[in-house]
Amino acid sequence: MKAWVLHSINDIRLEEVPVPSLKDDEVLIRVKAAGICGSDIPRIYKNGAHKMPLIPGHEFSGVVEDTGRKADSSLKGKKVGIYPLIPCRECAPCRSGHPETCRNYDYVGSRRDGAFSEFVAVPARNVRVLPENVSFEEAAMLEPMAVAVHALKLASMVKAEGVAIDQSDLAAEKRIAVCGLGTIGLLLTMFLLEIGCKNVYLIGNKEKQREIAVLMGVPEENFIDSGAGNVSDEIRKKAGEADIFFECVGKNECLSYGIESAAANGNVLLLGNPYSDMGLSRDTYWKILRNQLDIRGSWNSTFLSDEKNGRSDDWDYVIERLEKKRIKPAELITRRLSIADLERGFSIMREKSEYFCKVMMTNPE
Repeated sequence: MKAWVLHSINDIRLEEVPVPSLKDDEVLIRVKAAGICGSDIPRIYKNGAHKMPLIPGHEFSGVVEDTGRKADSSLKGKKVGIYPLIPCRECAPCRSGHPETCRNYDYVGSRRDGAFSEFVAVPARNVRVLPENVSFEEAAMLEPMAVAVHALKLASMVKAEGVAIDQSDLAAEKRIAVCGLGTIGLLLTMFLLEIGCKNVYLIGNKEKQREIAVLMGVPEENFIDSGAGNVSDEIRKKAGEADIFFECVGKNECLSYGIESAAANGNVLLLGNPYSDMGLSRDTYWKILRNQLDIRGSWNSTFLSDEKNGRSDDWDYVIERLEKKRIKPAELITRRLSIADLERGFSIMREKSEYFCKVMMTNPE
């Protein structure tokens, strides 16, 4: 099969490699669509992966081509989305129903071979069978969508259990700021609008981001250009003070914006992978204390498999909305590439040579 193999930092090549052999509990996925995540670029060009050589790629969908000896054979031929984090299922977080905080996890595309290939092997319990009206491209965006929903749940914008909106939170009245309008920030905005939030303010640095936000339904005056003036002042001028601030960038100044513009007893949710060490000035730190801010990290998403016991997870929430066409994530795809041309996508995202949101690898039917 064809696969992009990362041999070392800044050395990724399209090669012919063997189709993965299956362990008893695994299924073989024929990859139909795979998104390039922002984290894939430093993994390829700057930091490397946990082990190399390795095939990157963790946002993907496909069809079950084959099943291992102990896997459910009825999965063969099914359209599926795949949760890339493989929890140990034995540590305390796993036993408490939070596999996303597993202490001994494996991960498709960073710790084991991933989806920038024609086939990939994954544990059968990590797949979710999809409704027929959900496209492969939409399904390849399940992982970042679930990341966005997970943050909403941690911010008490939607119920922690089940897929219904928690109306007691009066989402429409909350003043919400989203800083960073890459894929996660725009998906988060999409879900905020879908649950009825009216006072959503977006902080970005590109004209195209403003255009997309307006098309999604955010008033043009609610867009704040992070390159113009004092961002914290602009947030307060337009939004008053933010009840909830989502930091989707991972930069020190963006964290400071959130703390400085948050309302008393407000929430600051951190989603952005850090670019470098983070630090706070004394005055900014004082604001955490004096405003009694709740600052919380959000990591990955909750995916429950055979241990659900009637519970719903972040992926159920997303799939329900995809099936009912209440969200349209494919509108954020800015470039589609074949597996042979995928290096072009890596380059665009590395060099920022053109505007991009989600760059997608699509394999033919």
